[in-house]
Amino acid sequence: MEYKYNDVMASVKLIPKPKEPLILPGKDGCVHCAVVGTAGILNGSKMGAEIDAHDYVFRMNGAITKGYEEDVGNRTSVYVHTAHSITSSIHILRKYGYKSAPHDEGIKYVMIPEGMRDYKWLEGLLKGENVPGGHYKNIRPRPYYSGQYNESRFYVLHQDFLRYVKNSFLKSSNLNASFWAMVRPTNGAFTVFLALHVCDTVDVYGFMTEDYKNYSNYYVEKHDKTRVIFYANHDYHLEKNTWKKLHNSKIIKLYQRTESETGTENQKKP
Repeated sequence: MEYKYNDVMASVKLIPKPKEPLILPGKDGCVHCAVVGTAGILNGSKMGAEIDAHDYVFRMNGAITKGYEEDVGNRTSVYVHTAHSITSSIHILRKYGYKSAPHDEGIKYVMIPEGMRDYKWLEGLLKGENVPGGHYKNIRPRPYYSGQYNESRFYVLHQDFLRYVKNSFLKSSNLNASFWAMVRPTNGAFTVFLALHVCDTVDVYGFMTEDYKNYSNYYVEKHDKTRVIFYANHDYHLEKNTWKKLHNSKIIKLYQRTESETGTENQKKP
């Protein structure tokens, strides 16, 4: 994104080396993971128990669960975020009862350093101080983790991994546009590929499917439903098609719904 090496290294050098893998094998020697997005397809899905039955549950962005447990579960093992998502979700979802990012006991946090504001956030977070400059200047990051921030359970995705995902799997045609520097996969997309690299099986819930127009933008929207807005920085169509392709190839299992003629029944596609 055309940042200078010296501009980011002050933060990068503070990142602790992992003391253990992000996840550990499950009871059967394999790791079964659920990646849970925020799409409206989960509203009324009753997938909560199935989601919570996984060894690890990955969530991102405004991962609100209270009041929606029946549809989305209540466990969060790994929370993936940027400085923007962990701060803005509180304001965007406050009216739905969202108060903070997930902070389950022993939770592991994974940060996506997508821009300079994330490197500045990292500097404040890792030092236990206020952010030294930039968009979040003088904000103290650690309270956003509600007492669960622990250096041994905090991870940062490497830029090589971010480039690998973007260039190998989600290479949008918009990368050839004049605004290429702002084009990137969604936090959810990075989370899916993170799970694919550390888990044996990956079930994906609450992501965009071919019939996305039948559902609200977010599963928390039961009355004031909004629709998906296609911003230039994310290629939602490319991601939607990728999830379908991975599902058809049996690399992931994507939760989809088929409406009956009466519209009262929903079932999981095989």
